[in-house]
Amino acid sequence: MTQPPPIPHDRGRAPVFRHLDDPDVPWQQCKRQRNADGSESSVWEKWLAFSPDPQYLSLYARYDPGMIVRRHGHHSPHVVFVLEGELWVGDRRCPPGTHVELPHGAAFGPLRAGGEGAVLFEVMLGDPRSWGDRPELFEQALADAGAEPLPDVPLDFPPWLEDLRQQWQGADEPST
Repeated sequence: MTQPPPIPHDRGRAPVFRHLDDPDVPWQQCKRQRNADGSESSVWEKWLAFSPDPQYLSLYARYDPGMIVRRHGHHSPHVVFVLEGELWVGDRRCPPGTHVELPHGAAFGPLRAGGEGAVLFEVMLGDPRSWGDRPELFEQALADAGAEPLPDVPLDFPPWLEDLRQQWQGADEPST
C-alpha cells in the first residue's frame, strides 16, 4: 500500500474563527439594480476568508428579493450552497439545501433571487474574480423583471487583488 505524502505542518499557524456579527467583517454591497417599482435590490457579501497564497475566498451572501446577477464564471472552481430563500440559476430553482458546483471554466446564470431573497455560503478555490458570459441572457432577465442594473459600487478589495469588474462591459466571451 502506498503511503500518502507527508503533511507539511506549520506549528505557527492556527485556525481562524469568524462569526457573522464580527465587526471586522462588514457587509459589502456588491451589485445593485433598480426594480420596476422604483425600489433597489442588492447583493450583499461578508468576505469571511480572503487569502492571497493560496488564493481563495469564502463568503456569506445575501441577495435582496428579485435581485438579478448576470451569467458569469470565475477564474477558479466555485461552490455555492443555498442556506435560506431561493435562488434561480438560469431556469433551475435552487431551494435551501441546494449545492451548486461551478467547475473552473464553467458559467452559470443569470442568477435571480426569489421573492424572499436568498442567503448563500460560497467558496472560490483560487482567483475569485469573475468573467461575463452571454450578456443577452442578463438583459432578457432584467427586461422580464422590469429592472435595470445600477453602476458598480466601490468594493474593499485586498491590496493584492485588482478590481476587474469594468472588463465586464460588453463581454460576450469568457476571458482567458
